[in-house]
Amino acid sequence: MNSTTHSLRRLSVLAALVLMGVTCQAAGLKVGDPLPNLSAYGLEGTLPENLKGQVVILDFWASWCAPCKQSFPVMDKLYKENSARGLVIVAVSVDDKPSDMQKFLKKTPVTFPVVHDAAHNLVKETDVNTMPTSFIVDRSGKVRFVHSGFQGKTTTKQYQQEVEQLLNEKAP
Repeated sequence: MNSTTHSLRRLSVLAALVLMGVTCQAAGLKVGDPLPNLSAYGLEGTLPENLKGQVVILDFWASWCAPCKQSFPVMDKLYKENSARGLVIVAVSVDDKPSDMQKFLKKTPVTFPVVHDAAHNLVKETDVNTMPTSFIVDRSGKVRFVHSGFQGKTTTKQYQQEVEQLLNEKAP
């Protein structure tokens, strides 16, 4: 192989890697994206029947996540105060074992739906790598806010303000 051919191959490989990197960075769920069809991911548990026209918090969590233990009571209070106005919360457990999820829920019960992403299909599609991660979706089905992690009162206040803003917007 001559040096020109070798250089062209290296350039091709480099170009492919750059393109793959761009594709990887563009993957995942982000502000402005539509909420994925949750029923398409083989989630274990019962999903709400209709999310259309609702404000949705899609929250990814795990039983081993200390901030999740803090966020669950906050979200349950938010849900109880706003579900009649159109707020739906779907918590997606990424625990490997359903028993770990169940133990967590016994210690920290909630009134909103909780499902298990056993195969991690949805977590891969959304590119979540921080627990908890919450996507707040408006009534038109678009992601409007994303929260990575939970910082106590700061995040609680943001949730309250963002949910209130979206509940007050007219449905499309």
